[in-house]
Amino acid sequence: MIVCHCARIKSSDIQAAVAWMRAADPTALITPGKVYRALGKRPDCGGCVALFVDVLRADQNTGVPPVLRGLRKPADRRRTR
Repeated sequence: MIVCHCARIKSSDIQAAVAWMRAADPTALITPGKVYRALGKRPDCGGCVALFVDVLRADQNTGVPPVLRGLRKPADRRRTR
């Protein structure tokens, strides 16, 4: 499926870039900007960004790596004003 007409990016291109990035660094956080750079492209009109993100979310390799899950501390609800 064509995701970005301006840069001629297909969903298979995104999936291949994600797989390559995950193989190169299993702990990397994968963002749309990093995928565009990995493909040597950049968004032009921005109309594809929502679909681009949907393709990334559907890819199981895009998720937060297990070693990085749960690192955020719970919010302190007793903040003083």
